[in-house]
Amino acid sequence: MLKLSIPGFKDKILIYHLVLDFNGTLAIDGKLIKGVRKALTALSKNINIHILTGDTHGTAKEELMGIPCKIELLSKKNQAEQKEKHIRKLDPSTVISIGNGRNDKLMLKASIIGIIVIQGEGASAETLMSSNIVCRDILSALDLISNPSRLTATLRT
Repeated sequence: MLKLSIPGFKDKILIYHLVLDFNGTLAIDGKLIKGVRKALTALSKNINIHILTGDTHGTAKEELMGIPCKIELLSKKNQAEQKEKHIRKLDPSTVISIGNGRNDKLMLKASIIGIIVIQGEGASAETLMSSNIVCRDILSALDLISNPSRLTATLRT
């Protein structure tokens, strides 16, 4: 669990879950981005990690093997709604989510903190407007979570 206090945002936040998209967020063209395995494994000691994916390339389970996380394969239809429903089951006030695509918009909006990453696949403009934080890549986003004072510095008023 992560404890956050962010003046002007929400003074006391307890984060139990990190929910992530796979393709475009953790992986490019179905291959895990270098450094992600190590970062997720380290974060898994303090927070529950959930990967939600339509698994476009069919590689998610293989690429994520050995990382302590829960993987949920989504059906092709209504992925945005499926991701939002998952957040709501966990309790949105305890979730940080990270994504990049249009189907991540509702997930980022529902979470207490939603982070969008802009990498090789780009990012949806709609989703950008639903996020709290924009990061240039997944490793920068995961570093924010590993160093909660950075989250405070970015979100405080």
